[in-house]
Amino acid sequence: MKDIFVIIPTLNPDEQLMLKFLKELHKEFSNIIVIDDGSNIEFNAFFSKLTKKKIIVLKHYKNLGKGRAIKNAFNYILNNYPNVLGAVVCDCDGQYLVNDIIKVAHEILENKDKLILGVRDFEDEKIPIKRRYSNIIMKQILKIFIGLDISDTQTGLRGFSKYIMYQFMDTVGERFDYETNMLILCKQSDIDIEEVPVSTVYINNHSGYHFRSLKDSLLIYRSFIKYFLCSFSSFLLDIIFFSFFLNLLDINSKILAATILARILSSIYNYIINSRLVFKNQSLNAWTRYYVFVIIIMLTSGCFVTYLSSLIKLPIIVIKIIVDSFLWIINIMVLREFVFKGKKDE
Repeated sequence: MKDIFVIIPTLNPDEQLMLKFLKELHKEFSNIIVIDDGSNIEFNAFFSKLTKKKIIVLKHYKNLGKGRAIKNAFNYILNNYPNVLGAVVCDCDGQYLVNDIIKVAHEILENKDKLILGVRDFEDEKIPIKRRYSNIIMKQILKIFIGLDISDTQTGLRGFSKYIMYQFMDTVGERFDYETNMLILCKQSDIDIEEVPVSTVYINNHSGYHFRSLKDSLLIYRSFIKYFLCSFSSFLLDIIFFSFFLNLLDINSKILAATILARILSSIYNYIINSRLVFKNQSLNAWTRYYVFVIIIMLTSGCFVTYLSSLIKLPIIVIKIIVDSFLWIINIMVLREFVFKGKKDE
């Protein structure tokens, strides 16, 4: 394939495994880019050998991460090959077969406005238990917080048309978090995802995988941790204000009044942190949609708490916490699907 590149980020690779893989790959693809992401000095001769085999080698003087390697490769291609149709990114550890890379490349040609994912079957016994459960957790998090249902959230085999490469050039993330942030951006920017079933291959129990369990996991889950902390702190602030106004006011409809006053104050805080830190959308349209939603949820909460407090012999604060906990689920879906969805500079 002349106009489709294959991009392979690598760090201290298994030389024999990679040479065999590249030999097979070169039979099908004319343009291959290998990124040396700060490998040890003893690998210099290996990368020089690749250059002699007409493979493009981009070098990081120090390890900058898989995300940075992919973005640098995109930048190189878009600057130097204006007629390129797309690129396939794959890992260097032998986990993906050449035939599967070809399948993903063909999908790029058929779906130029989509991100292509080569997805594995996680029911396959070849996949290590640790990787299987890691995918299950991320799959559920993406479904709940982002609204994406993806079968393989951590696949290292992805296809990008020229248009899609450009969309991900400035996506946040320098390491493995970049791949997760791609998926989040797809939802926020209405980029469709096409899944392509691929083979499940694990060589030497995936020993060539350079994932740093604690550091990279924190990077990947950072966006979701931020969202949870923002939501929980807003919820807590709302309860505190509600309790304060409930004790301060002495009127017939004090539950509804306390709800409204508390929500006005907590919503200002909630909007600021969600628009700036979580969804990064501070447009006028987002502000308008947000406060329409706040009014609806505020009145719903106030009416339900007032009604239930007349039926159930529980402290009003306890009823408020129960009601708003249920409404929190609705809050997640509405914020991501209605309030902060869309272009950030509307």
